[in-house]
Amino acid sequence: MTDHKDVFLRIDLLDPASQTLKIELSWIPEVHMQRWTLPIWTPGSYTVRDPSQHLHSLAFYQQDQQVETTRLSPSRWSAKLPCLDRVRLVYQLEAKQLTVRTSFLDPEFASLCLSAVCMLVDGKRWERHVLELLLPQGWRGFVPLPQDDAFYISQDFDQLVDSPVHAGAFDDRPFIVDGCHHSLLLIGSPPTGWPDTLVEDIEAVCGAAASLMGESPPSGDRYQLVIQMLDSGYGGLEHNDGAVLQFAWPALAEPNGYHQLLQLVGHEYLHQWNVRRLRPREYIPYDHGVAVVSDSLWFAEGITSYFDLALPLLAGRSTRKTFLRDLGKDLSHVLLSPGVQVQSLADSSREAWVRLYKCTTAGADSQISYYKLGAALAFCLDVRLRALGVSLAQVVRDLWQSFGQVGRGYGRCDIQNALAVYSQELADQLPCWLDQKGTLPIKECLDQLGLILHPVLASTPWTGLTLADHPKGVRVTRVRSESPAHHANLVAGDEIVAVRGHRLYSVDQWTLLQSGAEPMAIIYARRGRLEETQVIPAPNRTQEYTVEWNPHAPHEARVLRDRWFEIH
Repeated sequence: MTDHKDVFLRIDLLDPASQTLKIELSWIPEVHMQRWTLPIWTPGSYTVRDPSQHLHSLAFYQQDQQVETTRLSPSRWSAKLPCLDRVRLVYQLEAKQLTVRTSFLDPEFASLCLSAVCMLVDGKRWERHVLELLLPQGWRGFVPLPQDDAFYISQDFDQLVDSPVHAGAFDDRPFIVDGCHHSLLLIGSPPTGWPDTLVEDIEAVCGAAASLMGESPPSGDRYQLVIQMLDSGYGGLEHNDGAVLQFAWPALAEPNGYHQLLQLVGHEYLHQWNVRRLRPREYIPYDHGVAVVSDSLWFAEGITSYFDLALPLLAGRSTRKTFLRDLGKDLSHVLLSPGVQVQSLADSSREAWVRLYKCTTAGADSQISYYKLGAALAFCLDVRLRALGVSLAQVVRDLWQSFGQVGRGYGRCDIQNALAVYSQELADQLPCWLDQKGTLPIKECLDQLGLILHPVLASTPWTGLTLADHPKGVRVTRVRSESPAHHANLVAGDEIVAVRGHRLYSVDQWTLLQSGAEPMAIIYARRGRLEETQVIPAPNRTQEYTVEWNPHAPHEARVLRDRWFEIH
């Protein structure tokens, strides 16, 4: 049952071919000066996206009379009312971006991220919000909110915008995790169809996440998992009571594709504990109008990334060998990235707003992902804790009990205190690993487990160039720092015209012409002028590492390794 104090949100999807949402927001004002804001970012995706760029035709009404509005900023408006009768705010939003953090509408389906759709009215944030969807004939709506007849009811604005909206002529499938009844929504499908064991495998992986945390999922029966199967793309966005995933069917067809999908499912499912409820204090509550900096994103994403490698193993859907392969890939990213010597893990977290989500090809030389480096730190913590007879999972469960369950935000000192319960030395070491570059004892921790890093050498000599086909020829898109191409004075934007006396028309030709370690005479164009240089490729460069069993590991290392594989 609705109440007169409720804020009503109506989203009109009746003309899906227009790819435009028609929005109406209605409420009873309490003061004559009204202000409202469209959030500039989406929790879980830490960068300013300014969805107001897609907004038009805004109008404000009271008693069917239009009231003049003033735009205070790109995402904020105000209006002065003659009285306190109910008001209506109407506007339209282009919905042409199919990502997990934006809004999309076409004649087949709708996928809406409400933080990019609904205005936050000053003074109404903690009032109940009621959502109504106007849908084309034959469509169904799917929203992880309780329903009252045709309305979806949220406790407040935050719960509303944390509830993704999907609609179309499709059905959902039930799945059960630790006695909780969830909903699986599949949008699109691979050309060969979904695996017969999909629901069973998802139940197992999500069940492993609940087992890791030692309790039933906090979302209860409300969890809604959405998987959009596309021709390209990859990603996920967590919510309190669900997650939206995108996966490409060509990637699914790869030998490791289905395993990767299950890891993504596990990653986002685990987020309902870590980051959605066990949350850095800077994000309690969220400030939807500004970019909020935190140095704890490494814990939110890095810890989750470390555990998602193991969830298929815990679920009985993978092997120890596969787990080591995946760990090796993540550790390779850290060990071989030049950015790890430039940006600390704490800075990677703090600079997410301007670096990670706005990464350029050249910027990869000066930054490191807090997902990958955070997972490497999690690995080191876990090994050191294992040697003491406990585990990283236990520390996370402790933090969950002290902070996540009661809605308290945590900071670095709280993580240190949780570690100090088991090891003061490890708690004291954490700031060094976070604030100083290149300090993680990755190889030492592998040695503790009776594991070794095995370098895999590149099959061709290395130049440090990343190239792309361009209408005018072959363009340089990246030059690795301190690489042969760097020392040859090549820069991003140069056009490679000829190599070793042969005209170059495509990247495929470059691959043929660069074979061998002999010096390469290169003619390139820069700002319309032809220049010459010489690149001397570097042979025998390590392109990745694999993690292997050490056949000579002592008995105590093998025992510790077996305990570590249990993850819990």
